[in-house]
Amino acid sequence: MKRVFGVKKDKEPPPSIQDASDRINKRGDNVEEKLKKLDAELSRYKEQIKKTRPGPAQEAIKARAMRVLKQKRMYEGQRDMLYSQTFNLDQVAFASEGLKDAQQTMSALKSANKELKGMMKAVNIQDIDNLQDEMMDMMDVSNEIQETLGRSYNVPDYVDEEELMSELDALEADMGSEADGIPYYLQPDKEEPDVDTEFKLPASPTGNTTA
Repeated sequence: MKRVFGVKKDKEPPPSIQDASDRINKRGDNVEEKLKKLDAELSRYKEQIKKTRPGPAQEAIKARAMRVLKQKRMYEGQRDMLYSQTFNLDQVAFASEGLKDAQQTMSALKSANKELKGMMKAVNIQDIDNLQDEMMDMMDVSNEIQETLGRSYNVPDYVDEEELMSELDALEADMGSEADGIPYYLQPDKEEPDVDTEFKLPASPTGNTTA
């Protein structure tokens, strides 16, 4: 059967935007090469026209130059058309790439949203509140332990503030009285007293004395 009817050929995939753009650019390069050749030929004809005297010979050169100039205008029109097609393809390619980026962005967002939903299911707000309460209770117990360890020994739990104020006033009064009469061991050292002054003895005689 295959030999009789043949095998159905698979359809070739349509050309991509990049393939079409490369093909058009290649054609544009060929047109540019032709334009360069025509420009060189026109330059040669211009030099010949300048060197040739007016007459049939000069008219013939001008006719050839006009023919080349017409070809140049035709190729310039083709070049402009190819440039326009390339520009349109570039715009389409840019739009296509933008759509692909948008699709990838949407896919990434959907995946991230799904992952976040799964993570939110694993997290319970009530568990977080309970954990916070437990942490607060533990901090309170820790503070009580620190206060208990920081207590001073042999200190009564209850102290009368009025009694403490009375003791403080009495202590200040004692300190004031000591300031008026400084104890002897805190007084500064005095000079040794004069014996004559101390016992009021008469002054010793001066000059010659009789036996």
